[in-house]
Amino acid sequence: MTEIIRNSTNKSIKNLGEQGLLKIFRQYCSEVVGDDAAPMGITLPEHQMVVTADMLVDGVHFSDRTTSPEDVGWRAAAVNLSDLAAMGAKPWGLVMAVGLSSDTEVAWIEGVYRGFSECLKTYGTELVGGDTVRSPIRTLSVTAFGQVPHNKLIQRHTAQVGDAIAVTGFHGLSKAGLELLLNEQLQKKLLASLKIGHSILSGDALTKAICRYHQRPTPRFDAISTLHKLLKQQNYLKDFPIAGMDSSDGLADAIAQICRASKVGAKIFWGSLPIHGAVRTLAGDQALDWVLYGGEDFELVLCMPMDLAESFVHQLPNAAIIGEIIAGNQIDGLEMRSAFQHFS
Repeated sequence: MTEIIRNSTNKSIKNLGEQGLLKIFRQYCSEVVGDDAAPMGITLPEHQMVVTADMLVDGVHFSDRTTSPEDVGWRAAAVNLSDLAAMGAKPWGLVMAVGLSSDTEVAWIEGVYRGFSECLKTYGTELVGGDTVRSPIRTLSVTAFGQVPHNKLIQRHTAQVGDAIAVTGFHGLSKAGLELLLNEQLQKKLLASLKIGHSILSGDALTKAICRYHQRPTPRFDAISTLHKLLKQQNYLKDFPIAGMDSSDGLADAIAQICRASKVGAKIFWGSLPIHGAVRTLAGDQALDWVLYGGEDFELVLCMPMDLAESFVHQLPNAAIIGEIIAGNQIDGLEMRSAFQHFS
């Protein structure tokens, strides 16, 4: 670690990139750092507390062009709740600090809090504190606290050779939604495809539904509930054979992070990778790239015994087994890059 710092003395953050910067930060952190959330020393009679934090910056994570104030608030809550779900935790409460310029419209920040509150109510939790400061850039910094049953913590470093790799839903839809919001020609392309194919939604309704994947992501607490029921049914009472994380930085990145932390490799079942029809239509030859590297889908990528995984995906709509954990450190066919790298 000291070598990293010495070699980076005369470099800018742009030269290091996000992952290089995180390597420096880790020497100042507790050993528990490395998952979507961190387990805390606080324990309750039947639960352990976990904490996570995330920041949204105007022009980086949202813009007036693509995201209403209410959607900004929803996203600020949802991205943190997704980190809790990725650890197998239920939310206890959130705090939000906001940085605002003096000319920020009151209606905008009120809309943000409405959307934030709507998301929290949807998932049975509440805002318990925060802070406000003056800032040249609109910024939301959220910290979320959750609780997970003892010995039921989902982490990245526990994947085992032979485990199935399961995903809780489609990937690439958030990327599709963002592209629709930015490109009117793509909206016309999607509408044209409806005249050829079949859809239970009208063109306008389908466009809004795809955009919603980007504007209002869904934390997958439902998948965690399904998983816990299956663990009881299949007598996984003592052992907790689940590793995983969310796919906010892209499906490929999530697989790579789990493999790196668990010191294993992965075989991808390419024919089983679910690709939504809208992604195929909008992305064309780039559809697989959107699925692997689009990012911000906030699905869960979970590794577990194959028999458990088969039951899991059978009970969860659009879930799929997309690969298997193997010995070694190779991940076949995946280019090692994230959906988005800050500072690069």
